[in-house]
Amino acid sequence: MKKLLALVVVSSLFLVGCAPEVGSKKWCEAMEKKPKGDWTANEAADFAKHCLFKVEE
Repeated sequence: MKKLLALVVVSSLFLVGCAPEVGSKKWCEAMEKKPKGDWTANEAADFAKHCLFKVEE
């Protein structure tokens, strides 16, 4: 059971590591393809900030 849990944790870390950085061009393109009903509030705010208004920090 511990081996299975370890495998799940390691696999999820690899998947998270492959996600594009929030605000990057790839991330904006991926969000445009994702159904709007599936967006979280944070994703919607980040999309507006980085993809629509292009606010630089």
